[in-house]
Amino acid sequence: METALGKSTIKTERLELRHFRAGDAVALHPIFADPEAMRFWSSAPKSLAETEEFVRETIRARQAGTGDDFVVLFKGVVVGKAGLWRANEIGFVFSPSVWGTGIASEAVRAIVSRASARGVTSIIADVDPRNERCLRLLEKLGFVQTGAAKRTVLVGDEWADSVYLEARV
Repeated sequence: METALGKSTIKTERLELRHFRAGDAVALHPIFADPEAMRFWSSAPKSLAETEEFVRETIRARQAGTGDDFVVLFKGVVVGKAGLWRANEIGFVFSPSVWGTGIASEAVRAIVSRASARGVTSIIADVDPRNERCLRLLEKLGFVQTGAAKRTVLVGDEWADSVYLEARV
């Protein structure tokens, strides 16, 4: 895996992860508009304009030093996003078309490795306990449960619980 600290691109065996660019909304929007992909997100963009704002906010967070988020490309096609926000909280979403292929695991592993190289000592996650795929992936990468809470996030019109995880890196 190629990952220089100042670089805006990470390359793994199969993937390229690069920092967001202004034009990424068009490629990301089909993922953000997919109810299956976004099932456990509290505030998924619903329109292309909202996805464009998400991209702008992500770029601003990186520039402010509070985010390190990447668009994930497989064979040159955008298949998701993965990265850190609030300096050490991991977040990711992938197109259902690549679920079960190991792409999410490969991308998130690269994010964890980059964070470690940049001096981050722990990464946290807040996961809906019904999101079994996410929980399995994080546990496989060394995340351990540190707590749980009821009715923490309103997802659409339904309250969701949280499982809190952490990995020392």
